[in-house]
Amino acid sequence: MTARVRFAPSPTGLLHIGGARTALYCHLYAKAKGGSFVLRIEDTDLERSKREYEVAMIEDLKWCGIENNEGPNKGGDFGPYRQSERTEIYTELAQQLVTEGKAYYCFLTDDELEKLTEKAQEEKKSPHFYHGKYRDLDPAEAKKKVDTGETHVIRFKNPGKKYTFTDLVRGEVTFPEDMVGDFVILRSNGMPVYNFCCVIDDWKMEMTHVLRAEEHLNNTVRQLMIYEAFGATPPEFAHCSLLVGEDRQKLSKRHGATSVVQYKDQHFLPQALMNYLCLLGWSHPEEKDIFTMDEITPIFDLSRFNKSPALYDIEKLKHFNGEHMRRLSTEDLMAYLAPTLAEDHAFHSQSREWQENCLDFFKEKINTPAELPEHLKVLFSTEPETGEAVDEVLSWESTAAIKEYIKGEVSNIDSAFISEKQFNEFTNHCKKELKIKGKFLFKGMRLAITGMAEGPDLKVVIPLTPIEVIKKRLGL
Repeated sequence: MTARVRFAPSPTGLLHIGGARTALYCHLYAKAKGGSFVLRIEDTDLERSKREYEVAMIEDLKWCGIENNEGPNKGGDFGPYRQSERTEIYTELAQQLVTEGKAYYCFLTDDELEKLTEKAQEEKKSPHFYHGKYRDLDPAEAKKKVDTGETHVIRFKNPGKKYTFTDLVRGEVTFPEDMVGDFVILRSNGMPVYNFCCVIDDWKMEMTHVLRAEEHLNNTVRQLMIYEAFGATPPEFAHCSLLVGEDRQKLSKRHGATSVVQYKDQHFLPQALMNYLCLLGWSHPEEKDIFTMDEITPIFDLSRFNKSPALYDIEKLKHFNGEHMRRLSTEDLMAYLAPTLAEDHAFHSQSREWQENCLDFFKEKINTPAELPEHLKVLFSTEPETGEAVDEVLSWESTAAIKEYIKGEVSNIDSAFISEKQFNEFTNHCKKELKIKGKFLFKGMRLAITGMAEGPDLKVVIPLTPIEVIKKRLGL
């Protein structure tokens, strides 16, 4: 059977990092098996669901490199792909279960439910112990109450037995018979609950595999009951590890940026984000860390999943971003980094050749575009550094001698930059004529020309620094 895998987000907010990881796994598995990746929108929460969130999610998935084969944006043979457009299907099948005696009308009011819950708490029992009040009501009487307009929901009749299934990540999982009670499948407003419409859609859309987060594991018992009630074969389930922050708690806003668009706005590379997310719960068979989706797709397999919680570390993500950035061609590197600098940054006024040489050098020293402006200060800043390291170098008599010599040489330079050859001549003069060597030479040269006590290789930095900047640093 051809693999069919779906990603089914709720459009109640921005695409979460955890959701992006799930979508990535579903996409990779479908492609690895030559199957279809389906996008389904679970928008039965009418108050919180918004179409703009759906549009944003689709855009974010596209930015991540995750393209669906079917969905509300593509169409397909199994639509509609929004649950809000499938309510007739859910209603009809819920009524079928009532007719077959596998579900029933429940007329418990909110006040009654609250009182029953309090009673259960007092008796240290699960609230669902009392929710079956109308389970054995005569069907004819129940139908009469419905026909007269009495508010009701439809509850599924728990068969009262253990359920066991084999999870592709966690192995054999068994749910005890008293884990859940008679649960609601259709609300009083006619909208289905998650566990019901999820099953109906996966069944009717012929999903073969359901890859989702560990937090959905306990939902599986209700879903297995519904599959059984319809005589349908469940898909294979794989519950992926939980994403946690440094405090080992579920990843949330308190841990920093958690939505995909935040990383997009911070100019992270999508291929770096996907690479890192892929490894949070899955491992490469050759233990490789850096790869693209195209490289990983042919070998992506569910056997490589890890069930332990995965620690989300922003510093590691930055490292992955740096590795992917350094893989870019010169042209792509320019297109990636240059637009992240402020429009009035001096970088933009330099020649294309200079810009390429500059970025080719600094790409080895940064992991994200946000780090670039600080590194470029060595080329453009005319404000000297302060601190103990600077004071120490300034205290050397040799530093003043170097600065005075460099000042005289630079004042006679008409070109826009000091060449590497000229810089070497400066260095040799200080060695031979001024008799300055070792750290006194190189730290003194650095402070005189850059205003800094520490920094990158002067042989590269000096030819990239505009002569006008150097003259200002020297007081010319």
